Amino acid sequence: MMMKKLVLCLLAAAFAVGVTPARADNDAVQLGTNIHVAAGETVHDAVCFFCSVNVEGKVTGDIVVFFGNVHLNGEAQHDVVNFFGGVTAGDNALIGNSLVSFFGGVRLGENVSVGRDLVAMFGSLQAPESASVGNNRVVQPGWVLFLPLFFVIAIVFLIVREYRAYHRRLILRGYNFPPRQ
Repeated sequence: MMMKKLVLCLLAAAFAVGVTPARADNDAVQLGTNIHVAAGETVHDAVCFFCSVNVEGKVTGDIVVFFGNVHLNGEAQHDVVNFFGGVTAGDNALIGNSLVSFFGGVRLGENVSVGRDLVAMFGSLQAPESASVGNNRVVQPGWVLFLPLFFVIAIVFLIVREYRAYHRRLILRGYNFPPRQ
């Protein structure tokens, strides 16, 4: 039984190491390997886990990145979504629909155009006056989440410290009792 589990684990590890990039209808999907769309090159969707996407050409679909960065010097015709990383759009870059960033910074260059909404949740936004956003611009700084979280952690720390000190005093008090008669 143990040998079967070992063989199964080794087989699963071999498949995980041997993962090849997925491509369907000119999509670029990567795990741990950066995606680069060169100038003059077109990709439909660019999806990246634990890596970054660098676009100098055109992405006709969406750009989605988890735990990496997006560098856009070309055109993204639909949405750009980033979780736990930064988004940098160079001068004259174009985002057709929305730009959404969670837990990361957004930096826009001169004359960047975002077709619909720009959302930067728990991060920062640096954009010049020449950057245009079609609809809403929502920026929620990180301290809005981290400041209350800090207070909750501090309260839990104080409660645990006082609980331990109380029990320590009880134990020490037990050693100081006068001898029984």
